[in-house]
Amino acid sequence: MRLLDETYKGFVRNGANVPEAQQARFRELNTKIADLTNRFAQNVLKATNAYQLVLDQAPAGLTPDQIAAAKEEADQQADTKGKLVFRLNLPSWEPFMQNCEDRALRQQMWEAYANRCNGGEFDNTGIIDTLTNLRLERANILGFQSHADYVLDNCLAKTPQNVTNCLMQIWTPALAKAKEECAEYQKMIKADDATAKLEPWDWRFYSEKLRKEKYDLEDSIVRPFFSLQNVLQGAFNTATKLYGITFRQNDELPNYDKEATAYEVIDGDQVIGILYMDFHPRASKRSGAWMTEFRGQKVNQQGQNIIPIIQVVCNFTKPTADKPSLLNFDESETLFHEFGHALHGLLSKCTYPSLAGTSVPRDFVELPSQIMENWCRHPQVMKTYAKNYKTGEPISDELIAKIAAAATYGQGFINTELLAASLLDMAYHGITAKQPIDANAFEQNYLNSIGLIPEIISRYKSPYFQHIFTTGYDAGYYSYTWTAILDHDAFAAFVESGDLYNPDLARKFRHILESGNTIEPMQMYVEFRGQEPSVTPLLRDRGLMK
Repeated sequence: MRLLDETYKGFVRNGANVPEAQQARFRELNTKIADLTNRFAQNVLKATNAYQLVLDQAPAGLTPDQIAAAKEEADQQADTKGKLVFRLNLPSWEPFMQNCEDRALRQQMWEAYANRCNGGEFDNTGIIDTLTNLRLERANILGFQSHADYVLDNCLAKTPQNVTNCLMQIWTPALAKAKEECAEYQKMIKADDATAKLEPWDWRFYSEKLRKEKYDLEDSIVRPFFSLQNVLQGAFNTATKLYGITFRQNDELPNYDKEATAYEVIDGDQVIGILYMDFHPRASKRSGAWMTEFRGQKVNQQGQNIIPIIQVVCNFTKPTADKPSLLNFDESETLFHEFGHALHGLLSKCTYPSLAGTSVPRDFVELPSQIMENWCRHPQVMKTYAKNYKTGEPISDELIAKIAAAATYGQGFINTELLAASLLDMAYHGITAKQPIDANAFEQNYLNSIGLIPEIISRYKSPYFQHIFTTGYDAGYYSYTWTAILDHDAFAAFVESGDLYNPDLARKFRHILESGNTIEPMQMYVEFRGQEPSVTPLLRDRGLMK
């Protein structure tokens, strides 16, 4: 029945029940929306690539690595050879904003970044107006008041009001924290220039300066405790203690590359899945980290269970002749995160592939991955796997405390800019009547209405907000925060029980992993937790509670 419901709903959401008189317009809307989202993405790409800051010499504050990267970038073009080139892609832009001591250059780079696609050759403001209204019209044809109502009807959140109510519970303390951070940075900038007022292009610079003073964790201190093999074993051991499964390397299995490693996943005396782990960069491989499947779990028409074949891909530093691959702590969390997605696929016990594994609503799919990060960072667990690769010495309580302190630093800014973007997304897609939309005025008026301070902008300004106008997160950018509430609340259940591997809770959570989308996700969550999720653990863990 669940399969029938979900399949039928999919057809209806794609227009199967649109009255015949409106079908031509519905198809036209889909075509126009697809074209506009593609044009929006192309404009962002072109505008980002079009800008470069060319300097004859490095401004004070940049690290040798940043200068070397800028020289390498410059040497790729005949007219900038021998100079330095800085671009608007994050690996170039963000370190520049964090370290460049020349305030005028920071302002120049910030304004170039923040004003992309806002007028000019690659303008996206007109696309936002048209696209937002076309999405509304399509939602109305399908029987929904707004595009957000249409999107959320198929998610846990269900309604725009539920999303807004949820996000505002975090917005208020996050904004208060951001104001405290702002006051601290204002004191710092006044020490440099008595007449200066903190501006958006100053925030990252003074935040990084204070972070280095208070919480700097040199890679040379952290990495020796997080060798790739130790972190991987920590993830495997966590799954074994929670779910009783083990992992056996099998080099006889077919493999697509010599750098990938295959494991049989064993439950009792049965192989329940195959896991490929692929950890290092190579020329044919894109950057980033992800989990995917070569084959999802299902039951075939003869009643035979077809085991899943799952892949985890990362891009960690390669080992050398005298040193294993060593991770920083963020990379360690990444490994646990993608491994959590893998467990969702590996432990699946469903009949139909469209309901199996990670085929769940967007605002639920990150729960199995994000909850694993909590085990990764918990001191009790960290001491079992974070050991010096040379001496075998476990990580010290002092270093664990420093990692924890660094994790909550700057959370006012981080959460405020993220939530500003999430709420702005809901504002655009929550409109219920066709209207002309001036993207700049719409954004500024809305962010003013929720009290965003001028020293911070939305994580993405509207003309380059690709998540909501291109990549499928329209009325869905909230899901990063929504799922974070779930994972912090879920892990709190284990902590409150006094046993990080509580067998009863682990059994209930395994049921979530096994069930895919065969049961309403929130129903499964409440059966696991005994109540609906609370925002309190997230606020506490991010340092947003007094």
